[in-house]
Amino acid sequence: MSTALKICGIRRPADVRYLNEFPPDYAGFICSQPFWRYVAPGEFKSLVQELRGEIERVGVFVNPTLDEVGSYAPFLNVVQLHGEESTDFIANIRAKFPHLQIWKAARVQTAEDIASADALDVDKLVLDSFSSASHGGTGEVAPWDIIVKHRPEKPFLLAGGISVENVLQAIAEVHPWGVDASSSLETDKCKDRAKIRAMAEAVKGGKPHGI
Repeated sequence: MSTALKICGIRRPADVRYLNEFPPDYAGFICSQPFWRYVAPGEFKSLVQELRGEIERVGVFVNPTLDEVGSYAPFLNVVQLHGEESTDFIANIRAKFPHLQIWKAARVQTAEDIASADALDVDKLVLDSFSSASHGGTGEVAPWDIIVKHRPEKPFLLAGGISVENVLQAIAEVHPWGVDASSSLETDKCKDRAKIRAMAEAVKGGKPHGI
């Protein structure tokens, strides 16, 4: 089975064009403020309407309300929770939005961080690097050694500093279900077509769509 590719932090029409040309499996949109990659519901709807249908849409939320999730839910396939959401909140998402997969991000410092996330009623995990200053998108590499030694039972995406330079090593050493890249695919805080192409070619092999 090939490794799934998620490209996160999509926020401009140009980003969508790049993904349509070199399609990943998942496109991630930051749906919580005050993060600078935040996309408001109206902008998000416009962007996803232009996105290739086979690319699944992931809404990334940090400690949202159910109403905030609901503003995006009709156009999402996955809700990714990146904060300190409770088991009750996860259960409420399951009940209110049954069409959505639920992914839970863990900012890994210890084996317990992985185990705590793995115990939740979610479909997949996103194992990310820890930063005291941010909930993600820092470009810092996650602790692969801890993840390898304490693999979760659930399928997981490896995030945190995934780049064209290290993605094949990450896949070979950590064996994640998927990889999740964002900041490494940007130049001057904007998604870079050449970097997205290189990532798609590295993870998916062969020639991406449109080449």
